[in-house]
Amino acid sequence: MTGTELISHLMQGATTPERTCDTVKAGDAERQIRRVGVTMFATVDTVRRAREWGADFLIVHEPTYYDHMDIFRETPVTLAKRAFIEESGITVYRYHDHAHFRAKDLITEGEMRALGLTGRLEPSGFSASYILTADTPVTALELAERMERQLGIAHQRIAGSRNRPCRRIGCCFGTPRGVLELLQREDIDMVLTGEVCEWMLAEYARDADALGMTKSLLVMGHIGSERDGMKLLAERLQNEFATDFETRYFECGEVYTYTDSQ
Repeated sequence: MTGTELISHLMQGATTPERTCDTVKAGDAERQIRRVGVTMFATVDTVRRAREWGADFLIVHEPTYYDHMDIFRETPVTLAKRAFIEESGITVYRYHDHAHFRAKDLITEGEMRALGLTGRLEPSGFSASYILTADTPVTALELAERMERQLGIAHQRIAGSRNRPCRRIGCCFGTPRGVLELLQREDIDMVLTGEVCEWMLAEYARDADALGMTKSLLVMGHIGSERDGMKLLAERLQNEFATDFETRYFECGEVYTYTDSQ
């Protein structure tokens, strides 16, 4: 199987937006593939480890060159990184829009599974974000502890209500639009997301809780809020194409370190 054939498979069942970031970022997609790596970010360390394993194709979810559309701007870092990736010989393909714009959003599906959240999931009206009516109410503190334990998120951040049971949960993994709008809705108790503007969203949740309203905001970090979707992709590719190529998920790690980091 070639990289182009794999890309065609990944696009199946998804709507292609008029302008998509899902393109080959480096390498030659026409080559035969034998080992496929899957990760969140093509960090220097991730590319190095994937190449040491023998990967010839790397599927990433987020930008390689610090711009959503991967517009290449010549800086010392971008030039050095491009040279490093080219030297590795790996073909890098970004799988973002088609992961989100499927009948069942792959990223959200992976996060729900990893968190053990069940219930009725419905579109929020904003791209790549959903509303969960949970089968069992959960507090922000309970869910945050689950995130640290099951998703490997260090120092999960909570704004607003910590101990009020929540049933209606906005799921805005990554940084989609609609986070503020969902947080402001009276029928939404909690919003899960990757990144936020603190003075806007976190302060809104804090004041709402102080005024006696159930309003929680869990800021998971961008990687922590989406990587389980990419883990799900790696699992499915390994199961479906085991006779064609080997698949392995590569953890890129959190972008931040902490005073208690080892």
